[in-house]
Amino acid sequence: MLDFLPPQWSVLPRAFYRRHPTMVAPELLNKVLLRADGRAARIVEVEAYAGSEDPAAHSYRGMTARNATMFGEPGHLYVYFTYGMHWGSNAVCGEVGEGVGVLLRAAAPLLGLDAMRQARPKAKRDRDLASGPGKLSQAFGITGAMDGADLVGADRGIVLADDGTAPPRDPVVGPRIGISRAMDFPWRWHVADHLHVSVRPRR
Repeated sequence: MLDFLPPQWSVLPRAFYRRHPTMVAPELLNKVLLRADGRAARIVEVEAYAGSEDPAAHSYRGMTARNATMFGEPGHLYVYFTYGMHWGSNAVCGEVGEGVGVLLRAAAPLLGLDAMRQARPKAKRDRDLASGPGKLSQAFGITGAMDGADLVGADRGIVLADDGTAPPRDPVVGPRIGISRAMDFPWRWHVADHLHVSVRPRR
């Protein structure tokens, strides 16, 4: 289907995303974010955001020019700017008009590490290349220009793929990070004891 997709890998279909983000999010764990230039990383941490039912979602109060992609077809990439310095990358979910999605919070690099290191020169260790939403976007060269990219059709050379690795049976579930509303929603999932998650329990 795609000339940059490794053999035996498959792009996640549109139907995968056409569900509530709390269903999609845990199943995105262990899937692979892949760019046409060879960069690839395994998703190890995600958060769900659910539109009008979620006060923490950008789309809670309806569609704006900034969040319009969230209200579009599922399976596209919604990219937003935050804290005046970072880009966040989200997979749009649900049905058209719902404004729901999953934030890709952290990933473990698999391929194209040299390109990621060049994109993230401040990262002293490979485990820090994509261990947070801003870091992940930077490592993959994702900026506002990628907003709306089709993760199914790869119109801008980026997809979410399945390489045969199943989601973890018992992911860690808890509250989302860095928000001031709906802080009690247990809508963050990550692979247990993984070195590449953005925030790990303190010893």
